[in-house]
Amino acid sequence: MKTAISALLTTLTLILTTSLVFGAARSWEVDKAHSAIYFSVDHIFSKTRGHFNEFDIKTNFDPAQLDQSSFVFTIEVDSIDTNITKRDKHLRSADFFDSGKFPQMTFTSKKITDAGDGLYNVAGILTVKDKDYDLTLPLKLVGVTEHPAKKGTEVAGFNGTVMLDRLAHGVGTGKFYDMGVVGKDVEILVTLELLSSK
Repeated sequence: MKTAISALLTTLTLILTTSLVFGAARSWEVDKAHSAIYFSVDHIFSKTRGHFNEFDIKTNFDPAQLDQSSFVFTIEVDSIDTNITKRDKHLRSADFFDSGKFPQMTFTSKKITDAGDGLYNVAGILTVKDKDYDLTLPLKLVGVTEHPAKKGTEVAGFNGTVMLDRLAHGVGTGKFYDMGVVGKDVEILVTLELLSSK
């Protein structure tokens, strides 16, 4: 009995000690007023640009603890905004996102690797219309500094771009691409300011 209790105490001590040494990566809150998810796609000859007004990002990040770091993006599809109401309504329809059936898109990181010079490759699963796709989002850590307007708060900045084939991700049937109206390759720009208490 004493041996079992002793072993249990040893195990608990080891767990507590390990937790102190290898704590969870730091939690960051997205500053939505200074963060955005933009996109750009060809329309015949021009570039049509837009963004999503409603999104959430849950982040734990520490360059020294990448195995415990993570990014989780949740995007409300109905919040798509290209500055033209009629076009936004069409993008929400079954011709493209079908937001009535699939109201959210998500991206959940599985592994983050340091590519050098402040660049981190965030590999994870992109879910569009309830289907999962492998995606690696390269995010450049622009910097970390004390927030000039919020005492006791630090701000971290990330920027990243990735090109997606919308047809390969189920956004459209190819009808408008075949007509030469809407391109299939969409450039995504993610720009983030994340906040954390010191």
